[in-house]
Amino acid sequence: MKNIVVVGSQWGDEGKGKITDFLAQDADIVVRYQGGNNAGHTVYVDGVKYAFHLLPSGILNPKCMNVLANGMVIHPGALMTELKQLNRPYQLFISDRSHVIFPHHIEMDIENEIQDKIGTTKKGIGPAYSDKSRRKGVRMIDFIGRDRLSIIREKMELLKVSQEEKEILIKDYLAYSDFLKPMVTDTSRLLNEHIHTKKVLFEGAQGVMLCLDHGTYPFVTSSSPTAASVPLNTGLAPWLIKGAIGVTKAYTTRVGEGPFPSEISGTLAHEIRERGHEYGTTTKRPRRIGWLDLVVINYAKRVSGLSYLAVTLLDVLSGVESINVVTHYELDGKRIDDIPADFNDFKRVEPVYLTLKGWNEDITKVTSFDELPDACKAYLNTIEKLTATEVAIFSVGPERNQTILRKSVL
Repeated sequence: MKNIVVVGSQWGDEGKGKITDFLAQDADIVVRYQGGNNAGHTVYVDGVKYAFHLLPSGILNPKCMNVLANGMVIHPGALMTELKQLNRPYQLFISDRSHVIFPHHIEMDIENEIQDKIGTTKKGIGPAYSDKSRRKGVRMIDFIGRDRLSIIREKMELLKVSQEEKEILIKDYLAYSDFLKPMVTDTSRLLNEHIHTKKVLFEGAQGVMLCLDHGTYPFVTSSSPTAASVPLNTGLAPWLIKGAIGVTKAYTTRVGEGPFPSEISGTLAHEIRERGHEYGTTTKRPRRIGWLDLVVINYAKRVSGLSYLAVTLLDVLSGVESINVVTHYELDGKRIDDIPADFNDFKRVEPVYLTLKGWNEDITKVTSFDELPDACKAYLNTIEKLTATEVAIFSVGPERNQTILRKSVL
């Protein structure tokens, strides 16, 4: 499959950045297609940690073209900061139809979060998407255009700060506009020119369970991370997307509010959180910990069309005596195998577990499936069997060389 989407198959934070970075070594183009700097993709290369919020994970490959597509909302200051900290050559193209985040969006996000307690990152993402749907947004083409000063001034008037502070922000946003202008182009046209001859990776933010349409509404993000949203958010025909690889942790995590059927607490949850460094890349919030939920994975497969799975952080479970996986739920005494649309029903489901034997061996140095302990092999085989989806990739540590490719997907 030459053009493939890397999709989060849980509630985000699955390790999509790591998998995209790994696959990007053999890719020509990497495209971020939705979200903004509410994303947090962590990549380790030669012992160096890179934390990306807006940049595609292919940015570390100097031969790779990187695209911020029209489905994104972009904070220009955050993007400029990321690029200046990169300190290495890169190729970046920004859609002229992507939307710009302004300070008042962040101000609104903070106020909304106090009232609604959704668990957002308070980066202004939701209000920016709201402005887009209300036809009140500012697109990147306007942000770099001839009327940019009047547009920026108009947006700064929405802020509840002094005029002096507004003038400082106006100067900042003019500087952002100058810096980003050479990178802004029609990325739909760019992608269509290359889609038939290049290997293209599409990288989403968050995960399927945070999808605005198919996630645990209202505790969701403001866009769709599913593979189905790629054509609309990039300006490509749907049939040009050849498949999707669903990234899942060997367990489950969630940040923010909302139902989480397989959640665990106590000493084991703390140990997994510390061993897996389960703190938000963007917010630094501790992530909630749970067993692997195969109802969630199968749901993600259905609504996002997963071709393969990539299982990350497998090494974190070493030393856990017995490991549970959710096979189905019970609701009011009845078995269900899907995610209820009714939020209150989803809060009430009781997970039904299959318990598997754990393993004690250190697996961080294995280089193939055959080198894994038998119990670990059985765990991956169980995931494959109960999802009817092949585990094409698994990882046993943060570095690129700790990612094992079982089947070529690009």
